[in-house]
Amino acid sequence: MRIVGGKFAGRDLTSPGNSRVRPTSEHVRAALLDHLRGDLTDARILDLFAGTGALGLEALSRGSRTADFVEMNTSSLHALKANVARFKLTKQTRVFVKDAIHFADALPPDRYDICFADPPYESKQLDWLIRIWNARRFARVLVVEHAHTHELPRGTAQLTFETTRVTIYRRAADVSAAATADTPAIETAETKAAAPAPAARDRSTDRRPASPTDQRPASPTNQRPASPKNQRPASRRSGGQPGKSGPSSRGRKGRPSA
Repeated sequence: MRIVGGKFAGRDLTSPGNSRVRPTSEHVRAALLDHLRGDLTDARILDLFAGTGALGLEALSRGSRTADFVEMNTSSLHALKANVARFKLTKQTRVFVKDAIHFADALPPDRYDICFADPPYESKQLDWLIRIWNARRFARVLVVEHAHTHELPRGTAQLTFETTRVTIYRRAADVSAAATADTPAIETAETKAAAPAPAARDRSTDRRPASPTDQRPASPTNQRPASPKNQRPASRRSGGQPGKSGPSSRGRKGRPSA
């Protein structure tokens, strides 16, 4: 294993002899620390279930101020202390041989900037830790590594690698600040509840205006002009006198009067 970024990039890490210990792989650390690069500078780091200390040491390599490691496994502790000594970071680090859940439960709000947690896969300790963080907010950012089959409350971001998943939780204030700075953030239940309801739709505008094609003008073919054949002129007989009705009278030869 090696440090993958920052001033210690490429330097080897001491690994524990215990095969049951599962350090965070290099490609997961690289992607995760790149995702958090805006949070790392001068940050106070807490590494719970620290193992070899790879996550906390990676953060220090990239500009974080201090790192506290919490670990109880004997073989992991030997590797962790050897790595701290190798990088000459004793003044910036502390190692606590304590139960990680009890340690977190005793912390005041905002004690750290970033907390990393990588408990054994499928362990219920992770669910307990998230509940404690929701209640106490002992760090601005909580980063948990877990099996992709382990269902957790939705976070503000999530990274998936083969069988491993990393879920990131942030305080609502930090999510709002990221949105103000035009940094894309995943919507949380808190920010969704605070969003204003959409304005009611004015249904009066839904009426369809009368289409010009719907107003059909009267067709000139429907208005049939009177046919000249239907207007029969008055009959005129020969010898008739205009202005008189009935047949015109003819002159007759009268009989000689007696």
